[in-house]
Amino acid sequence: MKHTPLSALPLMPRRRLLAGGLGLAALSNPLASLADSDKYPSRPINLIVPFPPGGSVDVMARTYADPLGRLLGVPIVIDHKPGAGGSIGSQFVARAKPDGYTLVVSSQSSHLANPLVQPKLGYDPIKDFESIAILGRQPNVLVVHPSLPVRTFQEFLAYVKERPGQLNFCSAGAGSMGQLNVEMLMLNTGIKATHVPYKGGSPLITAILSNEVQFALDNLVIMLPHIQAGKMRALAVASPTRLPQLPDVPTFTELGHASLNQTSWTGLAAPANTPAPVVQALYKAVREVATSAAMQDILKQRGVIAPEEMSPKDFEKMMADRLVVYGDVVRRANVKPE
Repeated sequence: MKHTPLSALPLMPRRRLLAGGLGLAALSNPLASLADSDKYPSRPINLIVPFPPGGSVDVMARTYADPLGRLLGVPIVIDHKPGAGGSIGSQFVARAKPDGYTLVVSSQSSHLANPLVQPKLGYDPIKDFESIAILGRQPNVLVVHPSLPVRTFQEFLAYVKERPGQLNFCSAGAGSMGQLNVEMLMLNTGIKATHVPYKGGSPLITAILSNEVQFALDNLVIMLPHIQAGKMRALAVASPTRLPQLPDVPTFTELGHASLNQTSWTGLAAPANTPAPVVQALYKAVREVATSAAMQDILKQRGVIAPEEMSPKDFEKMMADRLVVYGDVVRRANVKPE
């Protein structure tokens, strides 16, 4: 896809960013908006969150919506369309008019796990979307209920190996990334446990806190407050380096399992055939917000790794590469949808 430089787009005078919301009014180099009624954007943008409120994808959507809307000069309206592990909302956007006014917060569940597990998904994560930008990378964290008598990753492996299939782990749904992460863990370590799927991140959290399940390997964003409160115990993180929020928790690479060191990601996508100038305008806006000092602080506080510079084409290639990695997990573990 050939992208038109932002400087070549017809621009309106810059709007003064008002203070408030997430405190991102002080962005340097604010992106000029396109004011004419026939130029983009000239009306509110509908941002589809294909998961229920309260999960990590919803958190990222709300983190970006206000400052991104201020920068573009139009409201960004969050619309939840949950169901089928993110497939319902994603399919809605895949079939939407490709004009830049209907976008989706993409994730590994909706744009990686589902395409691998669901044979009749109704959309292709590469062909049916224009990948715009990474919003952030979320480390995954292996957590156990505090009642489990283990305090290290090695103790955890030994405990589970002595009880094959007796412990339960949870995910946000059958075939979700939470399941695939643990399937990869089991394939790499030889442990066996029983999968209990839930419908979304919030029920997943409740299940761990109530000890309905004993462990999970899922997104740090939704786990971190409970870890810090002592209601979950973190044993390992999938992150390039140790996290400042959890400095005593080793990475999987440190523990000798580098292949498990897979971070999750959240991104922004539009329907296929969205005009290149629109995609480029959105990409520039996301990068402007993401690289601001205020946003960097917010992401750090929430346990999110600030997004690196990644063009829309590079974003698409990263997704294609991950499809290969996790496709192997799905085949070897014989993962099936609900």
